[in-house]
Amino acid sequence: MAVIDPPPSDLTAAQRALLDALAGTVGPRTIVTERGDITPWETDWRQRFHGCAPALLAPESTREVAAIVAAAAHHRVALVPQGGNSSMVGGATPPADGSALILSLRRMNRIRAIDAEAHLAVADAGVILADLHAAALGVERRFPLTLGAKGNATVGGLVSTNAGGTQVLRFGSMRGLVAGVEAVLADGAIHDGLSPLRKDNRGYDLTQLLVGAEGTLAVITAATLRLVPLPAARATAWAGTGDPAAALRLLRRIQARTDALESFEILPRETLAAVLAHVPGARAPLAGDHSWHLLIELTDARGQPLLEELLAAALADGLIADATIAASDGQAEAFWRIRESISDSERALGPASQHDISVPVDSMPGFMIDAAAACEARFPGTHASGFGHLGDGNVHFHVRAAPGTDPAHWYAEDVPVVTRFVDDLVVAAGGSIAAEHGIGQMKRAELERLASPARMTALRAVKSAMDPLGILNPGKLVTLAPSLGAQ
Repeated sequence: MAVIDPPPSDLTAAQRALLDALAGTVGPRTIVTERGDITPWETDWRQRFHGCAPALLAPESTREVAAIVAAAAHHRVALVPQGGNSSMVGGATPPADGSALILSLRRMNRIRAIDAEAHLAVADAGVILADLHAAALGVERRFPLTLGAKGNATVGGLVSTNAGGTQVLRFGSMRGLVAGVEAVLADGAIHDGLSPLRKDNRGYDLTQLLVGAEGTLAVITAATLRLVPLPAARATAWAGTGDPAAALRLLRRIQARTDALESFEILPRETLAAVLAHVPGARAPLAGDHSWHLLIELTDARGQPLLEELLAAALADGLIADATIAASDGQAEAFWRIRESISDSERALGPASQHDISVPVDSMPGFMIDAAAACEARFPGTHASGFGHLGDGNVHFHVRAAPGTDPAHWYAEDVPVVTRFVDDLVVAAGGSIAAEHGIGQMKRAELERLASPARMTALRAVKSAMDPLGILNPGKLVTLAPSLGAQ
């Protein structure tokens, strides 16, 4: 039995009543009130959002999650679901006023089942992506979604944010890889939707409704996930090119010849330079200087000769200036280590206004060039550049502050102005201000400003119906009028 004696002084009366009610129904490790154990989880990965939670709840089962949510609804206490806390938009950071408790799913880290023949795995919300990869590999299958935070990101967070990554080009985002979910609704009821039905016409698709809902409609506790066979072969190349338009032409050529293209990433020379300076032992894949770099991967039996043929033709036609194909899995992993180290490396460069956006694929080359020029002209002294998933139109577009800029002033005064400017460019290009990181709290105001009234009406209606008290992940994605009881 968890004992809260004496209760932390920063708990509200409602929060204290919630913990007292839970003390006899959850395990002894579920209620955490030691500040040292909570503090690391109150700040987002980018160190942009800082919250305060007087307690952290760490259930070990779906039953405990249901008990916690039901009690929270009864006492009208807000909860912030959290997995690996790797959100790029402050989506798992508690409010700064201490009005919410963190609901950590990290202890729920069991892979419940894995079926190689059915190509399915059932994983708890707290399973780390890298561990899921390893489990799938153990039965000669793979889970075809990966990203730089694979060592921290959890299944529940990936489902809740409809995560993307570097293999979306072939397999789609998390939405296409989820065959079912188990979730606790805002009143504590358990939705058991893990069965991977191919056909199910019982009204609204709750699984797809909860994918990408950012924990605002229910708490994901487990998911049934689609696996794929191991690749027959792997061909990974690094190429240098003069501009993104040439890269797009190469992309289209490859797609015309094979459906086994899994990744087509693009990054400018300064992004590569940042990684080489930041990551010990990192080496440039190519000799010479190239304005843009491409990371390309095919996975089928004829990938190596096909890639050699296509790159040779692209070199002869002037689409690329140089290229190399990885001679081993180790060399391929070295290429991918560069790509997966970009976020950490760019953070080390100093303050920046960072944008996870998407535009139509054919518009991406022009957008990367024109938007960067427009930002540098509008905000003298800044430097703008983009990198990302050319194959699916997802640009990670950053505007770095001028040298010597005070970070506090930059984030408080300049970033909101830069963000509005960039987002207006995105909308004008027919794009989205949230490609794969979600809305969280960082983009909520911009969603309100730019989304159509019809979209916002629908989002609020769904939130109101599913979480009428507004207790699930308050302040993220979309908010309702306050309805929590006296605190």
